[in-house]
Amino acid sequence: MSPSVQRGTDNSGAAVRVLPVTAENVLLANRSPYQPKTLPAVFSMTSGGPAGMRGMEALPDAAFSPESRPAQMETRVPPPADPGPYRIGIGDVVLLATPQAGSTVEELSGLLAAQTQRQGYTVQDDGAIAVPNVGRIQLAGKTFEDAEAEIFQRLVESQIEPTFSLEIAEFNSKKVTVGGAVAQPAVAPITLTPLYLDEALAAAGGTTVADRTYATVRLYRDGTLYQIPLDELYARRGLQRIRLVDGDSIFVDTEYALDQAAAYFQEQIQLAGFRQSSRQAALEELTTEIDLRRSEMAEARDNYMTRTELGAVDRDYVYLTGEVRQQGRMELPFEQRANLADALYSREVGGVPTVTANVSQIYVLRSSSDPQALGAVTAWRLDGRNAANVVLATKFELRPDDIIFVAEQPVTRWNRVVNQIVPSLLTYGGNTVQASTF
Repeated sequence: MSPSVQRGTDNSGAAVRVLPVTAENVLLANRSPYQPKTLPAVFSMTSGGPAGMRGMEALPDAAFSPESRPAQMETRVPPPADPGPYRIGIGDVVLLATPQAGSTVEELSGLLAAQTQRQGYTVQDDGAIAVPNVGRIQLAGKTFEDAEAEIFQRLVESQIEPTFSLEIAEFNSKKVTVGGAVAQPAVAPITLTPLYLDEALAAAGGTTVADRTYATVRLYRDGTLYQIPLDELYARRGLQRIRLVDGDSIFVDTEYALDQAAAYFQEQIQLAGFRQSSRQAALEELTTEIDLRRSEMAEARDNYMTRTELGAVDRDYVYLTGEVRQQGRMELPFEQRANLADALYSREVGGVPTVTANVSQIYVLRSSSDPQALGAVTAWRLDGRNAANVVLATKFELRPDDIIFVAEQPVTRWNRVVNQIVPSLLTYGGNTVQASTF
């Protein structure tokens, strides 16, 4: 007995309606309500940001004490500083210019020398720059000449033409801060050329002191505070040409106490340390919080996948029967709709075997959702003899508990009858001959 789809009423009394899969009927079939099952929310969640950043602890009050004008301002000049040649530091941007290949005409005309490729590289936290095809080159702490020698050596080791020129495009590693009674507090970078006190004050727009008699320029360097009265600074050219070094802090003060200025700088250093430690603690707290969230979400996803493998999760299925390569069921996907072509060419089915299957009778059997028509079945029939109809299969949406049935070819049915009858006849004939001989 071979299964088939019979229109009308079957032996059980269920009404069977057969409709061809056409463009109009596809719209009718897809009209039935259906909402694909969704994955748990944990699959769409991310670790996100912090629930609330930890605040910074209360900072100490600013140091301040009333004072009277002194009879004479004390002058304290820093010792001469000679930091030597400029050394490349973290944050500096070096510019590497290399020859750019040209045509033979350009080489003959002498224009090739003017064609160069310029690329900027930032010295990163580890003190190195990353050059393509060469790797990381350590430049931090090196003088300009030492940096050129290091790059030359690495280019030769990488078998790259060592013709290049090196420049520093941005000076970001060495700085001097200028604040107090100036037009615009600033951070002045130290470049290849020395930076002097008058140049730093000019970079901040000059002083804005109304009465220069009691104004003082204070220089904080390596834990020591120096001061120069503003009148004396402008009166002596040598004081204006005090060379500044990395980390110097200049403050134009209209107050008079040296210990108060020292307290100001110490306070600023401590506040900067507090802010840095607070930011570091907040960053560590945020990192820990995000790691915990990721671990929690990963565990929830793994638990859900395990429940799915064990069949403890409610899933929607369609069933494949008849003349298919592998009868069974196919899970409908989460959060999207599957169509008839997805099922016929899924990994479970692998296509319809045209040798044994009747491609003109591919059915999607769908029971009625109307309680008054319990048992009624609509059979949507796809005629696969015309390969163009497969396009309709890509538009035909499947619903939970749909049954995809592929009928067998008549010759397949006949071959199976023969394969079952012939061995029985041979067995029956052999038994008859044995009985006669006996």
